[in-house]
Amino acid sequence: MGNEYRIALAGNPNTGKSTLFNALTGLRQHTGNWAGKTVSLAQGSVEFKNKTFQLIDLPGTYSLFSNSKDEEVARNYIVFEKPDVTLVVLDATSLERNLNLALQVLEMTKNVIICINLIDIAENQGIEINERLLTNRLGVPVIKISARNKIGFPLLLDTIDRIVTGAIECHPAQLQYPEEIEQKIQQIEPEVRKIVGNQVSARWVALRLLDGDQSLLDEINRQLVLKGVS
Repeated sequence: MGNEYRIALAGNPNTGKSTLFNALTGLRQHTGNWAGKTVSLAQGSVEFKNKTFQLIDLPGTYSLFSNSKDEEVARNYIVFEKPDVTLVVLDATSLERNLNLALQVLEMTKNVIICINLIDIAENQGIEINERLLTNRLGVPVIKISARNKIGFPLLLDTIDRIVTGAIECHPAQLQYPEEIEQKIQQIEPEVRKIVGNQVSARWVALRLLDGDQSLLDEINRQLVLKGVS
């Protein structure tokens, strides 16, 4: 529907991702199977400015390299289901460790919001986080929140709204790899783009191919068959 948008929540375990999901959706939750598979994802909705944001709580993972079923489910949802916005929930008290997942998501999709959760606990520990600097460095909105105390929710919902309406354009920073890897990416990327078109980030797929990610190849083949491209 025209006023409904899908918002995926990704994050490491124990970052408060599900707490954020529960706080935003309240009792408007259900569990449904995803993409015809037996994997169940928690889903819920929140109303904002005459729009319905359908939230999907992805499995908590430390990475999206498909080393486990949870990682594969989270990765495939972001890449192939194409949520309108992906929220990456980070722990403000362990920001450096959590940023690894955020950087992976930024390589996969464009419309991303970085939610730095547990900001009240971090501030009590004397931790200061410059969200404006992070926004400039990462190229996507960075918002400090406390899911438990609902701090930052109005700004978060307004930012989601501004992204889905086009008022905010995200330009995720592109990680630069050693020259040898960058050269290989440049060689592979055009060929990948011929296969996946603009449906998936060709650069990201090229990186995963260089890493020998067989499960991604299998999923791309499956998606192509579903779309009748093969």
